Amino acid sequence: MTYDIAALRSQFPALAAGTVHFDGPGGTQTPRPVIDAIADALARPLSNRGQYSLGERNAQDIVIGARRAVADLLGADPAGIVFGRSATQLTYDLARTLATSWGPGDEVVVTRLDHDANIRPWVQAAERAGATVRWADFDPDTGELTADDIRAVLSDRTRLVAVTAASNLIGTRPPIAEICRLVHEAGALVHVDGVHYAAHTLVDLPALGADFFVCSPYKFLGPHHGVLAARPALLEGLRPDKLLPSSDAVPERFELGTLPYELLAGTRAAVDFLAGLDPDATGTRRERLAASFAALEAHEATLRDRLEKQLAALPGVTVHSRAADRTPTLLMTFERHDTADAYRFLAARGIHAPAGNFYAIETSRHLGLGDTGGLRIGLAPYNDAEDVDRLLTALAAFLGQ
Repeated sequence: MTYDIAALRSQFPALAAGTVHFDGPGGTQTPRPVIDAIADALARPLSNRGQYSLGERNAQDIVIGARRAVADLLGADPAGIVFGRSATQLTYDLARTLATSWGPGDEVVVTRLDHDANIRPWVQAAERAGATVRWADFDPDTGELTADDIRAVLSDRTRLVAVTAASNLIGTRPPIAEICRLVHEAGALVHVDGVHYAAHTLVDLPALGADFFVCSPYKFLGPHHGVLAARPALLEGLRPDKLLPSSDAVPERFELGTLPYELLAGTRAAVDFLAGLDPDATGTRRERLAASFAALEAHEATLRDRLEKQLAALPGVTVHSRAADRTPTLLMTFERHDTADAYRFLAARGIHAPAGNFYAIETSRHLGLGDTGGLRIGLAPYNDAEDVDRLLTALAAFLGQ
């Protein structure tokens, strides 16, 4: 297992400016192969409709290539990969579609660990349908959301459970496979927000058991758009609003309007780039992804351990990321300092570590942080030990003021 961080960093033009980026949970920097793939899709002749001449590419070929790449990344069926503007948009579209079969007496479960994009669409759809919303709480002291927390709010009237695979605020990774088994035993569906999860862990959709899974390529080195994955047979039974002449085939049935072909070309390139994080990996793209994500997780775990040990020695720092299973994402607050001041102090020294609730407003409130949240440090594939040491030195200086 190899992870050549110097060679990896050389592929990111943005890093040449010297800024240290700990804002990966909000969107990663972009490697050169992804940039080139997007530019190539825009620069070369492309046919969106009808016949195409010699030298032109059919846009559909780009779509097919992107579906196959994302399916390899998620362990999914390419025929169940839906593209949209964002994970938020796809979740809203799905919520509206599913809610047409809900009514008074039905129940929908959401959790306080989730990003609001996996809460509000379901809450609003349930309210319009007259269904009841039930909330699953996590333990604010440990950051853990357990299967028992979900079991406590399930009933024979539960129609859907929306749960995150990893908190974008504190990194907690709930036991999704166990939760999905419980929910399915109750006869309900599970919608999993995998936006933060997919950036750090190789997704195995069949093993997780999620009925619906959303993620965002721009969180794993790709361009800005969203992905929804589901079993094709499940999608076949859903009837979203669509234009009359547009395709009624799955998955195109759920893709409204012309797809952003250049972004899909970039997404395929991002998956291929991830498959090459371990340069010694061989085999199919899925096999290379497995080896590369194993190398990535080991790299990020080493950096997280280095960061956490040093943070523990700094006075007046509270780290709210405590779950046993979590991504390399740390939320912190300070005893005598405002996190917004910390953000500005770090930014002035070329370190980008933003402060806020990052749309996980229910999580922030449940932690007792109100709507303010904290300072978030999110590791990404291109971070190295020098980045971590620069951050620690700057934080020590900030706290010593």
